[in-house]
Amino acid sequence: MLFHTNDLKHRTITFQGKQMMILYLESLADTDRIEKEILFPIVREKEGDVQDVITSAHVEKQEDLRSVVDKLVQGQTVIIVEGDAVCYVMDTRTSHNRGIEEPDNERVVRGPHSGFIENLTVNLYQLRTRIENRHLVVRYYNVGKVTKTKIAIVYMENLANPDLIKEVDKRICSISTDTIINPGFIQEFMEDDPWSPFPQSLNTERPDRAMAHLMEGRVVLLSEGDPTALILPVTLFAFYQSPDDFHSRWWVGSFVRMIRLASFLLAIQLPAIYIAVVSFHPEVLPVDLVYTIRATLDRVPFPPILEALLMELSLELIREAGIRLPSPVGQTIGIVGGLVMGDAVVRAGLVSYTMVIVVALTAISSFVVPSNEMSTSIRIIRFPMMIAASFFGFIGIVFGTMLVVIHLIKLVSFGTPYFAPAAPMRLKDMKDTILRMPVWKMNQRPHDPHPQRMKQEDDSSRRWKKDDQGKQ
Repeated sequence: MLFHTNDLKHRTITFQGKQMMILYLESLADTDRIEKEILFPIVREKEGDVQDVITSAHVEKQEDLRSVVDKLVQGQTVIIVEGDAVCYVMDTRTSHNRGIEEPDNERVVRGPHSGFIENLTVNLYQLRTRIENRHLVVRYYNVGKVTKTKIAIVYMENLANPDLIKEVDKRICSISTDTIINPGFIQEFMEDDPWSPFPQSLNTERPDRAMAHLMEGRVVLLSEGDPTALILPVTLFAFYQSPDDFHSRWWVGSFVRMIRLASFLLAIQLPAIYIAVVSFHPEVLPVDLVYTIRATLDRVPFPPILEALLMELSLELIREAGIRLPSPVGQTIGIVGGLVMGDAVVRAGLVSYTMVIVVALTAISSFVVPSNEMSTSIRIIRFPMMIAASFFGFIGIVFGTMLVVIHLIKLVSFGTPYFAPAAPMRLKDMKDTILRMPVWKMNQRPHDPHPQRMKQEDDSSRRWKKDDQGKQ
């Protein structure tokens, strides 16, 4: 089956009077390990059972030829002995890993400066060393009919909801596709509402962040060849939590987190509020400020909605250009786009100074979010809000905000309400949402808001109340 590939190598040697062929793929196997663990022991011993002679830590017998081919493609070495009905397979995969470094998009001031890499074994090692507990469970899957990408789910057996584990297993096993390139593919196949603009699983490259969610009973999904871990289920407030919150004093962490949550509203509504005020409701501003804004708008020939769309789309173009270009050139593009181009369009009379300030504050607010995926969702949502404000003013903003809140309340992530613990309201679990209470106050894990589990607890609480009333 592999006769057409040039990196398939074979060597024939004699062992106990029988011909023995060693097969491996040069691009995947470690030739040094093959020499030390297979060739040298066979040449030295000359006799004995193959499994006893080979010094490899993992040797297994295979009778199915298709399974043997799959093992070769995975980088393992196969030994075929003349006259034997089985093949011997040894794990001799090579590894070319980069060093463990801090992720660029999740840097912290204090705390560990390590991150996941593209090797699944190394990533599991980082979790195992942080949680040295027998209840930590790792389960492997192969996803993709052609690529057979190896993924792993990690969870604490004594903390995770069994219904959640069954649901994750069901959704992974139901994935039917030829190729899985990265965890983003798995995320789209598994999420509850693929049409929602909000992400329903949290992406992270930090082992300490993954460990914290494991200790709260969540599941972490890791993939071979990608440093990104998926955390599920997840709530809206989890996207606004950062490891820095727990490496500083609790009141500092609470203050910074409130700023992040306020930035959520600013990033969605600030351009829409500007459009509504300028177009429909100038009376809400002080008289002096109205005259100042009106003076900046006299030379602008476009209505506020076109002015806002022009600036917002220009900002998105600058952002994409800065990401795709090399770092030194990307910084130059940011400076040129932010300063030179911004000043030029104002002097040309295409936009007003006030709009530049509004767009700048909106961009800064969207970048405050620790999750890049949530930041992207916020930037998309503000465009419908701007259109609603241009047609209906404050009424459009109110209705748009109501639709967003209703959608957040209805949205679920693997059975967990997305807006929990605010909806359904659980005051005991609010200790680590809007505010970050002191660590000694967070002496209970968050309630698992799975609908079935909540219904069971509600029924049991009703029974306890009835029993207490009967006793009284």
